[in-house]
Parts: sequence; C-alpha cells; structure tokens
Amino acid sequence: MKNLTLPIRFGIVTSACLMAYFLILSLLGKHTNVFFSLLNGVITGFGIYETIKYTKLKLGKGFSYGKGFTAGITTGFVATLLFTIFFALYSTELNSSFLKELSEVWAKDYANFQGIVFFTVAIMGFATTLVLTLSFMQLFKTSNNPKK
Repeated sequence: MKNLTLPIRFGIVTSACLMAYFLILSLLGKHTNVFFSLLNGVITGFGIYETIKYTKLKLGKGFSYGKGFTAGITTGFVATLLFTIFFALYSTELNSSFLKELSEVWAKDYANFQGIVFFTVAIMGFATTLVLTLSFMQLFKTSNNPKK
C-alpha cells in the first residue's frame, strides 16, 4: 500500500481539479457543452504525467515500466472514480435539472439517460487513463537499446 500512496494522492488532487473545472463551467453555464470536457483529458493527463515523473524520481534506479504504469493507472482510476461519484451527486442532488438540460441537448429519451451518462463519464475517464498512461510511459521507460 505504501507504493500506492503517491498515486492515490495525485488521483485525489486530479479529481479535485476536475471537479473545480466542472463547477466553473457550471457557473458559466457551459457544463452541458460536451466540447468543454476535452480539457478533462488534459487535466487527467497532467496528473498522470506528474505521478509517473515523481515515481521515477522517488524510485531512481528501482523504477520500472510496471511500477510507472501502476502509478499512472492508479492515479487515473482514483481520479475517475471520485469524479464520477461527484458527477452523480451533482446531477442528482445539487442540480437535479442538469441531466434534463443535458438530455435536451444530446438525447430525447430521459428515462435511460441518467445511467448512460454516468457510465459514459466513467468509461471516458478509464479509457483516457489507459491511453495516457501507455503514452507517458514511452517517455519514462528505460531504453533496451545499447548506447554507442
């Protein structure tokens, strides 16, 4: 568990940034525009990148691809899970008209829309996490090529 402390902390901070960004969009009335959710990938990516970077600095020569990958995946999954919970609470308790507004923009069948939205938020976060972690590990992995 000690090895996961850093990624969990970064995941919590990343989710807090995602929540703050969503609330700012909400204040501006832009939270129903899915285009603005593209910045979620940037926020998540920054959190994952920093986690892998600090993990490499902390472990030094003990850093491996597996350890970096685990750190990145853990950060992204924690951030996604916490943000999805926040999103569900926001859309059902804090602003119960949000899903209705969103469904008017994106779908007409509101009966099944709520579950689909929560599932989509989670899947987008998990997919983003996997792709970004794999991408960033290409920057941090040690090369097997002999130096000339």
